[in-house]
Amino acid sequence: MTGRNGGDVAVESLTALGATHVFGIPGQHALGLFDAIRRSELSFVSSRVENNSVFAADGYARATGEVGVVFCSTGPGALTALGALQEAYAACVPILMITSQIPRDGLGGARKGYLHQLDDQQASARNVTRSTAVVRDAAAIPGVLADAWATAQEAPAGPVWVEIPQDVLLEEVTVPPVTGLDAQVRPPRRPRPEVTAEAARLLAAAERPVILAGGGVRRSAGAPQALVALAELLDAPVVSTSGGNGSIPLAHGLSAGAWIEDRHTTDLLEDADVVLAIGTSFGEVTSNYGTFAPRGRVIQVDAEARVLGSNHDVLGVHADAGAALADLTVAVPEPGPGARRSGARVAEELRTRVQERLDAQDLAAEQRLLADLRAAVPDDADTFWDMTIAAYWAWSAWDPRGGGFHTAQASGGLGLGFPAAIGASVGTRRRTFAVTGDGGAMYSIAELATARQHDVDLTWLVIDDGGYGILREYMTGAFGAATATELARPDFVRLAEAFGIAVHAATPETVGEIVAGTFTTSGPAVVVLPTTLRMFAST
Repeated sequence: MTGRNGGDVAVESLTALGATHVFGIPGQHALGLFDAIRRSELSFVSSRVENNSVFAADGYARATGEVGVVFCSTGPGALTALGALQEAYAACVPILMITSQIPRDGLGGARKGYLHQLDDQQASARNVTRSTAVVRDAAAIPGVLADAWATAQEAPAGPVWVEIPQDVLLEEVTVPPVTGLDAQVRPPRRPRPEVTAEAARLLAAAERPVILAGGGVRRSAGAPQALVALAELLDAPVVSTSGGNGSIPLAHGLSAGAWIEDRHTTDLLEDADVVLAIGTSFGEVTSNYGTFAPRGRVIQVDAEARVLGSNHDVLGVHADAGAALADLTVAVPEPGPGARRSGARVAEELRTRVQERLDAQDLAAEQRLLADLRAAVPDDADTFWDMTIAAYWAWSAWDPRGGGFHTAQASGGLGLGFPAAIGASVGTRRRTFAVTGDGGAMYSIAELATARQHDVDLTWLVIDDGGYGILREYMTGAFGAATATELARPDFVRLAEAFGIAVHAATPETVGEIVAGTFTTSGPAVVVLPTTLRMFAST
């Protein structure tokens, strides 16, 4: 080919929108996209499995605040990506998924017999994306991508899906080179003044206010700072959800911690005369598995309208978390002296009760592991936690400090930790830290090749307990025995060595020192810790 084609238009559009990196795997119908990268300044990160491409873009977006871009092929490749898109959709992570399609004459369910053909590929994506589109002419590519770019970022953010047929990508075009493209991202939604006024009235009159900070606070620009300002104005303790851990520094006097699964925390929320819940749906974990039953008024702030009132009778505030918190801080009058209880004392008492309950159980090894890892990992490092017992602890026990705390808790699927840490390191050019179990590690083990190929700075801790540890605990507790939880797995040390990656065998006594040492090195490092962890008792 001698002229520009649709693939060039797509790549030029992404560059004009500000993209710098693309994650993905080449495929037959998508070759026009990948060939165009060669003529661009975009950096391509080659994954080994499509869902890991999405996880990597997810980590990139979480760590940088930018849109993660994925190139993917048709049919099997596109379908393989859907599980990872569910996590991004549930966690409101901005991802632009550009997938190829069969030629235009096969769209619409026609049975042409094309390789990878699906009756309706878009239909498969609609459950896990904010929007889907098919481009049928290269001239439409810039506008469609600009709209998708904006939609991905508008709260509630999330993945978007654009399909470009093979023939559109390969046909030569007369479209001028794309040099200027404006994605018109709408400003954050502000709450209606009358709703702000009513919420402010309830908070000002409250004697026992409690703030519940969800993941929406962490994702909203300026919201953590506005949260602290409002909490200090109200002298209100702040409970963080698992997704909201880090919304307020755990060292702050008003932080009541993130032990959302602890009955003491549930009691505090139930006893409040006003609960201000921001960026949370009161989902399964946040509600302490359906046991939370508020006795006071609940003010619920969320950018996703479907969340409001979905689990409790609330004063719903349809707004971005940062905008709502800023408006409330202005609208709530300063309380008079002695008007309400000391929020700092309430928070301290709760933290003490939770710690006493943990100390009454035989959990010294688990608490030491989290403490050793926290001491080993730099304060500003991004950490990524897969669905494993250590992560279930980290939801509440990990202090993010100045680093990003990222988990797969939104949808609860396995495999995010390691590839997401790869994407985050690529985007930030700083060393990241990932934690998985041996079961979750097998979901993304192929990405050892990606880490080596791109010489990614990250430390991957694999906690090997011989199976799906959390499911083992659940089944044993429910049925007296576990089934299908024990796994054959590789020698992770030798496997990492086979990829030419620095690897360390650790014990519970040495793991902290080993992890700390990897942060003085460059390139990927794997730490393997054979141990069996236990969960704290459910309350």
